Amino acid sequence: MAGLVELPLLSALKTKMRWQEARQRVLAENVANAATPGFQAHDLKSVEASASSVGPLQTNARHLSLASAPGGATKIGDGFERTPDGNTVVLEEQMTKAAQNQMDHQMAAMLYQKSLGVLRAALGRA
Repeated sequence: MAGLVELPLLSALKTKMRWQEARQRVLAENVANAATPGFQAHDLKSVEASASSVGPLQTNARHLSLASAPGGATKIGDGFERTPDGNTVVLEEQMTKAAQNQMDHQMAAMLYQKSLGVLRAALGRA
């Protein structure tokens, strides 16, 4: 498929997968430091979608939104739970975020693979 201009959908899916890989590293660091005194939990900030990006838009406040969205590392705000030594990592939250992130990454990878299959079929290379 060399020489083809990359389609916006494929570019958006690649960007989303890269963001999810980076987020998984940040979440793993949070879990690894769950017992480190004074460690502040971090997460990746969502990136605002540009006008040229591809993806669903929430056109009505009553519509459902995506479970997670693409983004830079940011400190999680002072949460309710904090250990006496100042650590803000809540393992249950981190593991839930990691599981959701993994499911989102698998979905994006599947969509990317299917899109490539459709392009190959359209080009007669299936």
